[in-house]
This record gives sequence, C-alpha cells and structure tokens, in this order.
Amino acid sequence: MAYWLFKSEPFKWSWDMQKAKGDAGEEWDGIRNYQARNFMRDMKVGDQGFFYHSNEGKEIVGIVEISNEIHPDSTTDDPRWECVDIKAVKDVPKPVTLADVKATPELAEMALVKSMRLSVQPVRPEEWALVCKMGGL
Repeated sequence: MAYWLFKSEPFKWSWDMQKAKGDAGEEWDGIRNYQARNFMRDMKVGDQGFFYHSNEGKEIVGIVEISNEIHPDSTTDDPRWECVDIKAVKDVPKPVTLADVKATPELAEMALVKSMRLSVQPVRPEEWALVCKMGGL
C-alpha cells in the first residue's frame, strides 16, 4: 500500500463535503499540475491518504482511500488531465497542523514541508505512521 496527501482549500472542498459523499466518494478533479497528475497515475485502489485543509486551518483533518484509479477528469475535455476518486475513511481525532509537522524533526523531509504548493503528494510509510500517531490514530 502507498500513502498520499491531498490538499484542498476548505471553502472550495472541505473535509465535511468529502465525508458527505460517503462510500461513493468523489473525483479529485481540477488538478492541472503534471507532477500531481503523475502521482495520481501511481495510485491504486485501497491506497490511503491524508486530507489536508490548505490556506484555512493548514492541518491534516482526515483519512481518505483511493476508490477508483486514474481516469479522465470530467471537468475538462483535455485528455492530458486525469484524476482518481477518493472516499472518506475517518476523521483525524486531533488534527495535525502544518506547524506541528514543521516542528517535528523526523518530518523535515516530508513533501508537505518541501513541496508545499503541490496539491497531491506522496507520503513515506514512516511519515504516515508518525503523523497518524500525532493525530491520535
């Protein structure tokens, strides 16, 4: 299993909106960055990810699961852009803030710290385990 992080501005797509989609999940659409799209091409059904509120909150608030592998993004006719579907799995009991991540030396190389602008990022297994622990999971 691989781990990922999905960033969303809560006023556009919040954790509560994601949870409201239930098991049907939702396309992670609108990505127009080649590196982020390529990461989605590597995702498999069952992989898990952090749901991160960017701009407002700046914190990891939930766990999602890939529910459908790469397919054309329904928000464009441009065949270069693809997306995966994700579904909410559970809340992070104690949201993990960007400040918490930056203050943890073991997470200094995490993509969230190094590639802050990228909306879809890989998470290494040891980072996943530590952030889950920090969040009360």
